[in-house]
Amino acid sequence: MSVEFLITSLIVVASPGTGVLLTLAAGLSRGARASVVAAFGCTLGIVPHMAAAVMGLAAVLHTSALAFQTLKYLGVAYLLWMAWSTLKETGAFRVEADSTPRSAGRVIVSAILVNILNPKLSIFFLAFLPQFVDAGEAHPLARMLELGAVFMALTFAVFVLYGVFAAAVRTHIVTRPAVLAWMRRGFAGAFAALGAKLALAER
Repeated sequence: MSVEFLITSLIVVASPGTGVLLTLAAGLSRGARASVVAAFGCTLGIVPHMAAAVMGLAAVLHTSALAFQTLKYLGVAYLLWMAWSTLKETGAFRVEADSTPRSAGRVIVSAILVNILNPKLSIFFLAFLPQFVDAGEAHPLARMLELGAVFMALTFAVFVLYGVFAAAVRTHIVTRPAVLAWMRRGFAGAFAALGAKLALAER
């Protein structure tokens, strides 16, 4: 495993995006356990894109405008719905009375959908993974699966750190209604902005 791959993966994983945002929201609103659940869901959401890249299916999204646009706008609609539900205190940023998540299933489904409905991930992996497979590699498929597994492990670990940090400052946030309201608006705005960014994405 090259140092270049690990460093590049860490930069990609740690960069703020929908997964990071959802994990932070889970930690702030429901506590550490929910943030770990969200991180796990986000990691699972990578699996279809990783599989698509490894099997070459991402090339279909790259060449088919209809397939790409369909998946893209489903993702945009979902992100805008998350923005609306967050603003209305019914979604990712709904604060529970205690730190135990009562709807782990909903948290994990939301986290999975956030990544599954982003067609750019498949194309990203299709472009990213082969760069770290030598031309003379005897088993390129196995190598790409290995790299994918490491990327997913890094994703889970970094997202858990984000979420646990958010959970650690949770008590300082939920006891301040004004701060909580502004953070809710901020998260809603961020989800909407990411939806707009995805809407403008090109193949």
